[in-house]
This record gives sequence, structure tokens and C-alpha cells, in this order.
Amino acid sequence: MNGHCYCGEVRYEITETPVMKAQCHCRECQYITGGGPNFFMAVPEDGFAITQGTPKTFTRSDLEKPRTRQFCGTCGTHLTTLLPGRPLVIVKVGTLDDPARDYGASQLAIFTKDIQPFHVVAEGLPCFEDLPPQPVK
Repeated sequence: MNGHCYCGEVRYEITETPVMKAQCHCRECQYITGGGPNFFMAVPEDGFAITQGTPKTFTRSDLEKPRTRQFCGTCGTHLTTLLPGRPLVIVKVGTLDDPARDYGASQLAIFTKDIQPFHVVAEGLPCFEDLPPQPVK
């Protein structure tokens, strides 16, 4: 799987199978997306590589375990999120070259305690107010 930012300056490759495909409704993700849920997939960090360009990063300094966001310094596209102490890369689905093929659909919705009335969750999709009790396989 491959992907890139809006302007094409930063490109990446995924060589491992995603361990989770989900949508997150937390307030932090709503800020990052501009209001909607964040559609993402988690991939092992060994199976993710930046192949062109160098993303800029942002990490909040006021949180105990802040996430690091990687984005294109030219067009601002949010590409990934890195979790402290977790060997995963959270890839933003909209940056995939072929999201329909590579992502398909969410396996679950998380942080629905923060869901907005205008967010749409597919009927029958497993929903969790926070994180699921165990990793999704």
C-alpha cells in the first residue's frame, strides 16, 4: 500500500497488514479532522516507511502521554500519528493512494462518548465509548 500528502511532497509505503481499521470520534480527532471522525488504520511500525520527503511533527507538551502527529510542512496534510510506547503507526485513510481497496471499511468505532450528532456510524458497527477492552484481530 502507498500514500501521500495532498501536494505529493511526502510519500509513504506500508508493507505489513494493518492490525486495526477504525474510526475515532474523540474530541482530539475532531480538532485534527475539522469536525468529523478520524478514519485510520494501525500498522506495525516495521511495516511503515516514508519513501519521499520529510514530514514535520507536532507533539503537545502539556499531556502526560502525548501523541506525535506527522504532517506535510508544505500542504499541511496530516499523515500519521505515533503513539508513545506502542510500535504502531496510525495512518490517516484519506492519504492512501487507493483508500477503497486498501482500507475498505472500519472494523469498529472508538471514543463514541464524544460522538457528535452529525457523525454517521454504519449500522451494526461495533462501538466503544473508549478503547475496546482488547486488541481487535
